[in-house]
Amino acid sequence: MRVTFLGTGTSHGIPVIACSCPVCQSSDPKDKRFRSSILVESDGKSIVIDTGYEFRLSAVRAGIKKLDAVLYTHSHSDHIMGLDDLRVFTHDSSLPIYGSKATLDHIKNVFSYAFSRHDWPCNHADKEEEEAVMELRKHNYGLPLLIANEVDPYGRFSIASLEVEAIPVMHGLMEVYAYRINQDFAYVTDVSSISERSLSELHGVKTLVIGALRERQHPTHFTFREAEGIARKLGVERCYFTHISHETFYSQINRSYGPLCLSAYDGLTLEV
Repeated sequence: MRVTFLGTGTSHGIPVIACSCPVCQSSDPKDKRFRSSILVESDGKSIVIDTGYEFRLSAVRAGIKKLDAVLYTHSHSDHIMGLDDLRVFTHDSSLPIYGSKATLDHIKNVFSYAFSRHDWPCNHADKEEEEAVMELRKHNYGLPLLIANEVDPYGRFSIASLEVEAIPVMHGLMEVYAYRINQDFAYVTDVSSISERSLSELHGVKTLVIGALRERQHPTHFTFREAEGIARKLGVERCYFTHISHETFYSQINRSYGPLCLSAYDGLTLEV
C-alpha cells in the first residue's frame, strides 16, 4: 500500500496570506503546505481522505488519474471545499464517499447539487426523457455524481482490498473520524483527545499519521509533544505529523522529535 501526502498544513495553509513570518518566507519547499489530505493506493485502487481547498492542485501534482472512493474525517471547510473537483472522476459512474452522518449531512447541504439526480427539469413520468436528462447531466453538465455512505463510529467497511475502520476522536468538542486502513496504517488528523476505546482500536498500528499543530497548546489540536505521546503509547514503528501550522520549520520538527516522529511534507510518499 502506498500513501502520498497531498497536503500537510493547517486550515490557513503555508504560506499564510499576508504573513511575513520566517516559516512563511522559508525557501525550503517542505515548508510550503497545502491543506491536509492523503492519497492511498493499493492493488490498482485509489482513495483520498479529505478534499481541501487545493484538491485540484494536489491531485494534478500527484498525477491522480482515477479515484474509487473518498473518506471524510469531518466537515470543516479546509477538509471538504475541494469536493466539486471530484466531478472529473464521475464522468462514467458515480463516486462513493464515506463519513459520519453529521459530516455527510453537512456536505449534502453545502454541495446539494452533487447528490440530486433530478436537478434538470423533466417529466419524471416519462422514462425516456428522464434517462436522456441523466445522460446529459452525466456527460455534459459538469456536476459531480456522488453516493453518500454513512459510517457508524467504529464501523468497518471494504474498498476492494482496503479494509477500513472509522475510529472517533475528539477535535475540541467535535467528534471526527480517524481511519485505520489494513491494520498497519492509521490517519488521525484534527485531534485534541482520544478515548481509551479509540486508543485500543488503534493498538497495533505500525505507521501513524497524526495531527500536530505546533509547540504551544491549542484547544482543538494536539501539540507536537502530545502527538508524540500518543505515538509512544501506541508503540508505533514510525509516526508522521500533519496539519502543521506556520510556527515551526519542517527541519526544526525533525530535529526535536525524530527519529520516531517526523514532519510529513507535501508530496511525501510512504510504502506501508
